[in-house]
Amino acid sequence: MKKLAEVLKDWEAVIGLEVHTELTTLETKMFCNCRLSHDDPPNTNVCPVCLGMPGALPVPNEKAIESIVMAGLATNCQIMRHSMFYRKHYFYPDMAKNFQTTQGPVAFCMHGHLDLEVSGAGAKERPDATVEKDADGGYVAPIRILRIHMEEDAAKMVHVGGEEGRITAATESLIDYNRCGTPLIELVTEPDLRTPEEARLFMEKLRQTFLTLGISDCSLESGSMRCDGNISLRRRGTTEFGTKTEMKNINSFKSLHDALEYEICRQAEVLEEGGIVYQETRHWEPSRRRTVVMRVKETADDYRLFPDPDLAPFDLTDEFIDRCRARIPELPDAKRDRYVADYGLKRADAAQLAGDPKVAAFFEESLEGVAEKNVGTLANVMVNLVPSYDALTVGQVRGIAGLLAEDALTFAQAREVLDAINGTDEDAVAYVDAHGMRQSTDEGALGAIVDEVLGLCTDQVQQYRDGNKKVLGFLVGQCMKAAKGSGNPKAFNKMLAEKLEG
Repeated sequence: MKKLAEVLKDWEAVIGLEVHTELTTLETKMFCNCRLSHDDPPNTNVCPVCLGMPGALPVPNEKAIESIVMAGLATNCQIMRHSMFYRKHYFYPDMAKNFQTTQGPVAFCMHGHLDLEVSGAGAKERPDATVEKDADGGYVAPIRILRIHMEEDAAKMVHVGGEEGRITAATESLIDYNRCGTPLIELVTEPDLRTPEEARLFMEKLRQTFLTLGISDCSLESGSMRCDGNISLRRRGTTEFGTKTEMKNINSFKSLHDALEYEICRQAEVLEEGGIVYQETRHWEPSRRRTVVMRVKETADDYRLFPDPDLAPFDLTDEFIDRCRARIPELPDAKRDRYVADYGLKRADAAQLAGDPKVAAFFEESLEGVAEKNVGTLANVMVNLVPSYDALTVGQVRGIAGLLAEDALTFAQAREVLDAINGTDEDAVAYVDAHGMRQSTDEGALGAIVDEVLGLCTDQVQQYRDGNKKVLGFLVGQCMKAAKGSGNPKAFNKMLAEKLEG
């Protein structure tokens, strides 16, 4: 099978995503008062409504409607004043009443968009000229959102036996109806994505947005955020869509990228050999790194959709929408731009800090009392050191950043300190001083060491002056050894270079 880069020279991938997000921060289910919990014993949070008992009547969860309107506003959607719920019929054990309550042609949120910034290796995956690339080869891809609609989640099915991740080899299936009826929003993109990397970035950005809104924990591992990928191929330069397949069982950003990459290459191989790509649902098997057929894809007619007679139509007021808008906090893109403008941070660092609301809150709390010139060092610590630890305090991070900014500590030493104090309340600066780790930048003391090393290493000095600049690292090492680790390597480097060039 050809590699992705080779395939994309001749074929254009047309990708659309369907992203399902459970509103896990709510207390009750979508149409009943059963408690929302994924940790309780199976089938303990159920009632006649979510089990589909005859005569049981649903009552919509107002807070769930607020959450989906916030999601729509944050993704530039039009909020539809009038919409209604429909019944989507299918016969499967995960929905006891044999239909799912969802929305029809008009959803609460319609016609939005998110802009993706693609750079690095991901930008090279798109060889066409449909996007304008910048000087570094990166580009911005506008991804349209068709709709975000509200529905109820199905029960959780657990397939037991056989090889992990292969439902075709399972010996039995168990059902937990605790999840049935969980408020769920489904976002459907237009087929605007062209590469696996764009799809991965879209999912990451959407997750960051929903986490910031506080409407879900967005856990791909536990299934509270799930993604189905629809993909087809067409020859470059053509506009007609090919036959699409839908991929299930995508539970990580890596799985999304890898599943799309495999499916693009598989479809290209089928088409180039004169075969036919069939409209079907396929299952991603991570252990085998391939997709397999689950079932022939249904069409909308198969679901026999009609308005739910037990639920009245919704007419959202301007007051209700304005109330939802007022609850929206500063979103990741706006926060990133503020960090760049206010603190002069690198755009990539600012994006990483702004992307997770907990990280952003920690960073902003750590800023208290930090000199403006040292904010970049603090951001560097937050991006490159803090993610490796799970129990650092604001004071510890602020202390480490201050020591680094003063050149009193190297990055390697900073890791050593954080390894020691993680999970404790020990002050970082006090730890450094107690263990004699603080490095000196005193020019008088360090200058004497530099002179001593240059006098002893005459061969290396001559090599440097003959053009071998790499020997400078050796000389810095000798200075550090002579200073017994207490000298700052950046200061030694600067002083050595000055004396050798003088």
